[in-house]
Amino acid sequence: MPTANSLAEWLNTPQGQYLLAREQEYFDRSVTDIFGFNAMQLGLPQHDFLRASRMPLRFSAARDTGAQVLVEQEELPFETGTIDLALLPHVLEFSKFPHQILREIERMLRPEGNLIISGFNPRSLWGMRRALRPKHGYPWCGDFIALSRLKDWLALLGFEIVGGRFACYAPPMLSPKWLQRFHFMEPAGDRWWAVCGGVYYLHAVKRVAGMRLIKPQWNKRLVSKLIPSAPKLNREVSQLTNND
Repeated sequence: MPTANSLAEWLNTPQGQYLLAREQEYFDRSVTDIFGFNAMQLGLPQHDFLRASRMPLRFSAARDTGAQVLVEQEELPFETGTIDLALLPHVLEFSKFPHQILREIERMLRPEGNLIISGFNPRSLWGMRRALRPKHGYPWCGDFIALSRLKDWLALLGFEIVGGRFACYAPPMLSPKWLQRFHFMEPAGDRWWAVCGGVYYLHAVKRVAGMRLIKPQWNKRLVSKLIPSAPKLNREVSQLTNND
């Protein structure tokens, strides 16, 4: 069987269709209740993973033909703090600069903005297939990123993990018949070996630290007794302010 030359091409194979069905189901369920104005899907413009979103502006951005906005993933041409939801379907593991992509996403997102990432899990049967056999074609040529590592990256950028799950517990068989035979592993995997799914999904929110100044309520009479010059100083400051 010839190897796929792109992730979009691989998604048309039986393996890819098996993953795509679970991918679309998760994104449909996740984006429905995320509110805002602007939602961006970075990568895979051939598939509308934002179709269930209720945001007024939804668009795909990628370097591939078919994207609504052609971009370089490491240098996104969007203003700081303008995006409410960013979707990254298998973008990081096929980039040479995943950290830079995440930095750009953090810059673009509004405070409390949402980020949803999907990635291949190296600690799974799919990760084992990549490790044991030649890494030619998609998705095996990608650099599968461990979930714990990705969480560390996000924490350093100020993101808080608020949700996620695993999927694709069946072995990465080539035949649709065999994939169907291993369908029983989906519910069993969710229950018994949840962290071993071939794909993980991660939902994070951009947190921005803030503070509220607490001003003490001074006893003016007591301050006047302790600092005799305080009333005179206050009058001089008031005069200067009025003169200005």
